[in-house]
Amino acid sequence: MLLDGDAWQAYFRDIKRSAFRLEVHQTYTMPAEADTVRDFLAGVRQPDDFNASWHRTISDHAAAGRTMTRAKIVRRPLTPYSRYLFEWCIPGNVAAGEDYQIVDVTDRPNPGLPEQDFWMFDESTVVHLHYRPDGTQIGRELIQDPDMGQYLAWRDLALESAVPFSVYRT
Repeated sequence: MLLDGDAWQAYFRDIKRSAFRLEVHQTYTMPAEADTVRDFLAGVRQPDDFNASWHRTISDHAAAGRTMTRAKIVRRPLTPYSRYLFEWCIPGNVAAGEDYQIVDVTDRPNPGLPEQDFWMFDESTVVHLHYRPDGTQIGRELIQDPDMGQYLAWRDLALESAVPFSVYRT
């Protein structure tokens, strides 16, 4: 099942306990971010209200006791897109209440994480995010009858292999 529009947004609205994202790509080419990535790379000052609606989503969930956690695999040197995330995106997400973790595989092998981006909602629903090699998202797929034990193991492995963004960044 391919997800888009309100069907996709409902997963973020309807979180009961938790949402977890594994990010494996070093570059994402998202049309909605094209202008802000260009501005970042050109040295433009970050807008004061940057990502405000996403930050409200995170903070509303945090205030209600729901967790949003992300594990991002990185390799140094950071790509321009990863630099954009580290400077403009992740700090605001963390300030809003997201637990953002970094798995650096620059000087070590991948600890056994998949090469597939996914969101896991409430430890019961999995959505794969599909990308072209250039980082352009080409689809979101609700996984029917996922092996939840495997996804939970990947989440746990990612978090065991990670350091918090605030620690990694310093």
